[in-house]
Amino acid sequence: MHFNESERGLIGVEWELQMIDKDTGDLRQSADAVMDIVESMGDVPNIHREMLLNTIEITSNPRRLASECLDDLLENIALIQPVTTPMRIDLAAAGTHPFATPAYQRVTDTGRYNELVERTQYWGRQMQLYGVHVHIGIEDAAKVLPILNALLTRFAHLQALSSSSPYWAGEDTGYASNRAMYFQQLPTAGIPRQFEKWDDLERYVEDVTRTGIISDFSEIRWDIRPSPKLGTIEIRVFDAATNIREVGVLVALTATLVEYYSRMHDRGEELPRIPDWYIAENKWRASRYGMEANLIVDEAGNQEDVTTTIRNMLPELLPIAEEIGCRDELEHIHEIIRKGAAYQRLTIAAARHEDGPRAMVELMQDEFKAGHPIDPLVFLASKPNELKKEARRQ
Repeated sequence: MHFNESERGLIGVEWELQMIDKDTGDLRQSADAVMDIVESMGDVPNIHREMLLNTIEITSNPRRLASECLDDLLENIALIQPVTTPMRIDLAAAGTHPFATPAYQRVTDTGRYNELVERTQYWGRQMQLYGVHVHIGIEDAAKVLPILNALLTRFAHLQALSSSSPYWAGEDTGYASNRAMYFQQLPTAGIPRQFEKWDDLERYVEDVTRTGIISDFSEIRWDIRPSPKLGTIEIRVFDAATNIREVGVLVALTATLVEYYSRMHDRGEELPRIPDWYIAENKWRASRYGMEANLIVDEAGNQEDVTTTIRNMLPELLPIAEEIGCRDELEHIHEIIRKGAAYQRLTIAAARHEDGPRAMVELMQDEFKAGHPIDPLVFLASKPNELKKEARRQ
């Protein structure tokens, strides 16, 4: 399994979008109709069908700068919206839809997706999930596994920062990222395995292919995985961001962390690692508690809350972000800390509005259109029935 080395630090982004009915706030099963029209307008290689007919995925071209990736995504949205608007469909994003019923969602009719649902049955039919994936180019195959293993010391922080899926089928799950819990039910999804050498990964892939666990490497859906064909490390742990500015934060933080560890490797330094059992615990804590999680940060078992770790990392990361051209995007991380991560904003909107799940959808729609996080109290002040629950409690 050859790793096709690529340009160092080259960035690619994938963002899965929900199609929301403007009148009901529910999901619309209209991807085929929308894509048929979009594709009839010409070549659209960066707009794709996804597993569910309520989803459209947009991608960037391979870019040197995070800002260029964001521009690509916005251009794709500008192509789709003239098609969806007359259909009374809004585009929006989050790790899950707050109240849509998974059993009602239809699967795109392709062999790959039909086979997945046939094999995984109940859990496969629950995959009403949306994410952001970030690819970072790696110029030397020898760096791939050390950098991947080092990223696992911080991947739960990335998950917490992006968490945007607290509700499922109209119910408050008590989790910041319910998406993370659901997605790991698929075989070969969730927490990556750690390998010392590329040969070890090749033997693993050979074993799981020979025994019928997978038929292709792309079926390994780890939270972080190598992408041998593209020559990248792909970070898949993120819930879908609700707005383009937060996509930029996730892209910039990922690119900067990969460059940080790449430079450590260049200097001949040993990259950090933590045991698999700490990684599994960190994933659960980040899923459950989000930004309030107390995560294990090193091999010695020291623990620290997510916000403190992020703030402590920034003095080292921001100069690197400046050098690779994504400091402006990374600086917006302070806005997330100040206003709350998406799951926090969404749950505040739900708790203080008479129709909580519908209010969450409207906040998702507003943030997508605004392109940045919105203070949930400012959002509620603009809505009918705002703060009625608060008024009754007082």
